[in-house]
Amino acid sequence: MSTNYIKSLVRKISQQERNDGMGIFGERPDNYGFPPPLAAAMRSKGIDLELTKDILTRYNAGEFDRFQPVRAMGFPRIDGKRIIDLTAPLTVAVDLPAAEARFRRWGLELDLAAYCRVEGETGLFDQDGLSRLGILLYPYVGYGVLNGGSASSYFDNKKNVALSPELYEICAEKFTFLAELGRNKAKALVPAYINEDGTPGATFIELKMRALLLEILRYQLYTGTKEKKILPLFQMASIYNYLELEKAYDSFGDSPYLRDLMTETGVAINKDVLTGVQPMLAAYTHSSFGRPKEVFSTAYGKPNNPLPMPGGHGQNFQILSHCYRELFARGIRMVYLGNVDNLGFTVNPVAVALLALQGKTGGFEFAFRTVVDTKGGVLVIDQDGRLNCVDLGVAISQEEVLAAEKRGAQILFNCATGLFDLEYLVAHLEEISKNLPVRFSDQDKDAGRYSQAEQVTWEIIGMLDDFYIFGIDKYDRFLAAKIALETLLASGVGLHDPRFPQAVNPAQDLKMTATKLHAGLQRKLMTVYGLKKVAGRWTPKTVPELKMEIAAANR
Repeated sequence: MSTNYIKSLVRKISQQERNDGMGIFGERPDNYGFPPPLAAAMRSKGIDLELTKDILTRYNAGEFDRFQPVRAMGFPRIDGKRIIDLTAPLTVAVDLPAAEARFRRWGLELDLAAYCRVEGETGLFDQDGLSRLGILLYPYVGYGVLNGGSASSYFDNKKNVALSPELYEICAEKFTFLAELGRNKAKALVPAYINEDGTPGATFIELKMRALLLEILRYQLYTGTKEKKILPLFQMASIYNYLELEKAYDSFGDSPYLRDLMTETGVAINKDVLTGVQPMLAAYTHSSFGRPKEVFSTAYGKPNNPLPMPGGHGQNFQILSHCYRELFARGIRMVYLGNVDNLGFTVNPVAVALLALQGKTGGFEFAFRTVVDTKGGVLVIDQDGRLNCVDLGVAISQEEVLAAEKRGAQILFNCATGLFDLEYLVAHLEEISKNLPVRFSDQDKDAGRYSQAEQVTWEIIGMLDDFYIFGIDKYDRFLAAKIALETLLASGVGLHDPRFPQAVNPAQDLKMTATKLHAGLQRKLMTVYGLKKVAGRWTPKTVPELKMEIAAANR
């Protein structure tokens, strides 16, 4: 891991009391007003007492009341200006002198006329030109993974059964198999799919690393160089899983999915991963108990049993601030940010080129909602007439979205993938962290009924003025797995079982959705992940095979 990774851990450890209840110098710790037995239990679970108390105090004082729910006044359509459909043929007009001047500030001299059709000082870029240019910009792009999740919610029985009791019954055997492999692991280290022969596939993070290595190889072949300092990987881990991730990454030198590509490119993708460590918060009491809120202390019906929870991916703007600043100092000018469990989250050179050419502050991927999209953000026009992203189940209810669909609205669903202008981001980190709303969402899971405090990354959209919404194919760019049943759906488990739930309404037809998810996963595994199916099992393509495919694509 990088020196910044170690420094972040040292800073965090210096702020924590020892598990025996004593401070790091033997002094009695501050319980921040919590009863000693509860405070001791919170410490033992890695919960940050100070931050948990601070949020509790501010909530009960009404400080978060200023974060009023965004009111959805309408749902936008793709207009070709702010919202661009990346699944259709593109022609984008670019001010060439302005774009070339921007690149010169990065230290990059490019004749953009080689990638577009020129009309005066305007360049008309199509998809092919954007893709070729985007690959050349890889040395200026960082790739960030939100990696703090555990597999506890992923394997939560209530959440999985809620998707479809019938499907759960069909997949019960494979669900149990997958749960036994990963229930107590970091989600990144859980198999991302099940092979047709029943064996587990590569883990989520192995696939992320393999996809980056493939793009690095693509750049090296395209430019004829062995440049290694491109597409640096960074992550936000949690205090609960960073050691587990570090140990796993150290073992990845022998991974069959990574070993040959690391040798070929000269890039040890599993080393020097810039990391920020997110502390745990305690869950709070359910909203039905009213105000003042307290810490939820009876998880699974046991007294003095708090429930550790992450404070939302929106905390990345604070937790990863040192990573963003270091990347900027290295010359990185754009950063991707997305979830480890989204197999569609890979580098898209077309989006990279668009953001760089137009100088936008960010670009965010959205797709049309399907029946399995039950968590995440929805694109709306808010009460101020701005495009905004509101989190489903936090800032907007499932019922409101369903009602809008019944009225004929097409709901653009957040794919939780953002591409940011890093110069803008670094200059506004403190402002973003302060003004990004804190939301409380009620949960009803195996542990009980409680509420969770979160900052939602994608509500940053409501704070920006000049950005893109990229309309994408869900089955290419948003193969997310918030629960294990979605992984089994995409893997095709039970797809040919006559009991598989179907519906006349295509929007509610789970079998149709599963068929598309399965086809999408297979396409991704064959292409951006560089795998091939042999005897019912996805195996890595050889480096010569990959080189031939890249050469053919570049012709």
